[in-house]
Amino acid sequence: MTRKKIKQMPEFERPREKLLSSGPAVLSNVELVAILLGSGIQGKDVFSVARDILRIAQDGIEALNVETLMRIDGVGAARACTITAAVEFSRRFIMPVGIEVHNAREAILLVPELRGKKQENFITITLDGAHNVIRKRTVFIGTLNRSIVHPREIFADALTDRAASIVFIHNHPSGNTEPSASDIVLTRRLLRSAQILGIEVLDHIIVGKEDYFSFQSNNLLKI
Repeated sequence: MTRKKIKQMPEFERPREKLLSSGPAVLSNVELVAILLGSGIQGKDVFSVARDILRIAQDGIEALNVETLMRIDGVGAARACTITAAVEFSRRFIMPVGIEVHNAREAILLVPELRGKKQENFITITLDGAHNVIRKRTVFIGTLNRSIVHPREIFADALTDRAASIVFIHNHPSGNTEPSASDIVLTRRLLRSAQILGIEVLDHIIVGKEDYFSFQSNNLLKI
């Protein structure tokens, strides 16, 4: 079914007017993105552009970066910046202030999205000296190996955060949480880098569909 352009819709059906009268919770995902976009382009209405953006978002919110968004017909640099700014603003306030992480059980609570991922995701959680969470980041998506996950990308963010410690978390889409030989080699490489930089590695956790594996609990945080 072809959807009308916003200007052709009754005012009470327009996304912005619906938000003003009833709040953002009543809006669909397409309508929320449409508000960020404001309008469509010649030959493509705003809802079509919004749906293209949502298709990318299905791969994870991290996929909504400027480069990827600008490949969508109807999304230029200004709109790509608006959307990525909105995503980053949300990300900064989604995680409540004062969360502490001392062990794998507490860290796992911060990554519920990993259990359903079909690709491997490598996440870092940086912590201050009191083990308060500073930032959670998805650093890599795809098959992980020592050539792809490079310490400089991992620790550049940790140094920016002035982190005292860090947790590494990645998922195994197969469901098997046992560390592979590559996982062990990578962990040792990251441990060596952390030692040089004076950042404590609190744990490296592998998440499966139902359980997880902790390097720290299994006494594998060794160089």
